[in-house]
Formats: sequence, structure tokens, C-alpha cells
Amino acid sequence: MTTREIQDLPRTIPVIVNVAAIEQHGPHLPLDTDAVIGAAFLDSLEARAGDEVLILPQVKVCCSEHHMDFPGTLSIGHRSFLDYVGAILQSVVRHGFRNLVIFNSHGGNQAIGQVLLEEFGASHRDCRIVMLTWWRLAGPEISQIRESGFAGANHACELETSLMLHVDPASVRQPDHLPPMSYVPTHGWANADMILPARGALFRSMAEMSDGLGAVGDASLATAAKGQAIIEAVTEQLLAVVRDLSVASSTADLKTEGD
Repeated sequence: MTTREIQDLPRTIPVIVNVAAIEQHGPHLPLDTDAVIGAAFLDSLEARAGDEVLILPQVKVCCSEHHMDFPGTLSIGHRSFLDYVGAILQSVVRHGFRNLVIFNSHGGNQAIGQVLLEEFGASHRDCRIVMLTWWRLAGPEISQIRESGFAGANHACELETSLMLHVDPASVRQPDHLPPMSYVPTHGWANADMILPARGALFRSMAEMSDGLGAVGDASLATAAKGQAIIEAVTEQLLAVVRDLSVASSTADLKTEGD
């Protein structure tokens, strides 16, 4: 887009930035898996409702310290994430946009993304800022798609591998021999799954959780058909959020004009 095209957009349009990761994804998926998946969801959204959203360039390298035992992983600190992504949001606000969506495709960004939501939201009360993580956004729908049991959906697992088989099948190594179930259990209250979160949080590196494999969950159950179904489920829920934001802004504008 050109600067004039941006200028002509309604300031109520939701503006979306995907925060992703460049990190290891086991022996079968590429380092940019989270970035590819995040982009695929937003491509799908744009195909459905491109004139209803403004999608910013992706932030690819984010918080992956817990993967640094594996070569190829890139990571930034939490404060760097807050400063950098916060500055991007501030730029958007300076141009008059007020509906902001942080769309997350990496587990390591969830906690610091929530901090950014709280900090930025509190200091920009005239804005609506939303934080969405794809597997939480469409959790109930994904639960109906997956076949693996508890801990089968974690990292480079049934879900992420299915998505890559659908979006970029050529990037999946040895697709006929995908890693079977891998998960090193810990205390019952700290055992976790993407869709079935733990009762409490216990720090463990990805090397610890995967016994050095780098993949946690059951990639052997992945299929391209499941990947397509996940894309559709997440897109549907994402579309509902951005339309809610647009409607809420339009209603607020009408009320202001009436006052």
C-alpha cells in the first residue's frame, strides 16, 4: 500500500500485527514454522475480509529463550519485545488508528504479550487493544479436530505439523515418518497442553520437556486436512473479533456525534 492509501482508510479499521518466532521445531519442521503459520492465518483472513482489516508487517523474531539449547533459534529479551512491538503500536496510534490486534503464533510470546496489552491499554484509554493467540482463540473448535490425547498438542506437534503439511508441505521433513508422541511429564499441576493448560506454571526448557528431541506432542497424527480445518476455524474466530471491534467503534462514533 502507499501512504495515500493508508490515509484514506477509516480510523476504525482493526490493525493487526503478528508476533511470531524463529526457533527450532524438532527434526521435521523448519525454524520459521511459527512465522509461516501466523502469516497463513492472516492470509486467510485477508482473503475473507481484506477490506475490513489492515495487516502490518510480521514481527518474526520474538521471545524464544527456552529454545536456545537448539542451534538456529533466535531470541530477544522481554523488555526488547515490549519496547519494539510497543513502538510499532505507538506508530499506528499516531496515525489515528484506534483498534489494535496483537495476533500471536508463538507460546513464548503469551506472557509478555499480555504485559504489553496491559501497559499499552492503560496508557491509551482511547484505543481498543486485543491480544489473541491462535490456539486459544479457536480452542473449542480445535479440540474437535485433534485426535491426540493430553500433551499431544504442544510444540511441533499434531497441530503445528498439520498446519505445515497444509500450508507448506515441501518444508516438512520425512512426512511419512513423523515423530511419535514425545513428552517428559512433571508434577501433575504443571503438565500442560496447548488446548488443555496446566493448573500452574513451572519453567522448563524445551530440551527438558522433549528429552532433547525439540518436539513435544504427537506429530505422527498430523494431516494436511487437519491443517486446513484449523486454518478455517481460527479464521472464523479472528473474523468475529475484528468485526466486533469495527461495530463497537462505529457505535461509539455515532454516540459521540449524537452527544
